Amino acid sequence: MNWGFLRTLLLTWLFLAVALARLGLLGSALPVVQIILIATTVGFGLAAFFWPPLHDALRNCDIRWLVLFHVSRFVGIWFLVLYEKGRLPYDFAVKGGWGDIIIASLAIAVLLIPENAGFRVLSIRIWNVLGLLDILFVVATAVRLTLADRHSMDELRHIPLSLLPTFLVPLIIVTHLVIEARVRAVGLSSR
Repeated sequence: MNWGFLRTLLLTWLFLAVALARLGLLGSALPVVQIILIATTVGFGLAAFFWPPLHDALRNCDIRWLVLFHVSRFVGIWFLVLYEKGRLPYDFAVKGGWGDIIIASLAIAVLLIPENAGFRVLSIRIWNVLGLLDILFVVATAVRLTLADRHSMDELRHIPLSLLPTFLVPLIIVTHLVIEARVRAVGLSSR
């Protein structure tokens, strides 16, 4: 895998996600944010499993890097701050925020388990399932709240939180799926 190409691809995706928000294209009456979330998750998921260069890279990289990525979910702390400021609804900010904080903390705990520990595979698998369920809960909650009150989730239409549905959440969901596939297919060795 050409890691430079992957880095360029991810940076281009990030640039486009920032541009969409900066240009105000996420604030339209259409469910643009949801469409982007679905399209990028499906697109990246298909690439991760069926595009040989990316599939091979994700299959062969140290699985700890995939788990470490989920430390990004400490963004849940910011959800709690925004709830206190009245800028995000309780169901999303507090429930989702604490869920993300717990999953990020557990990612660190899982990373500290020695490779030769007998419970390492089970620990990563449990963490992975909980993490996937949590992120799906957060997405479903955001959709439910948006359908009930279109403006309740306006923070997700503006930088920096717009990067969650347009960039970070698709990566989180797909890495959970990749981790599960790796655990099932080849065990949990670092390679």
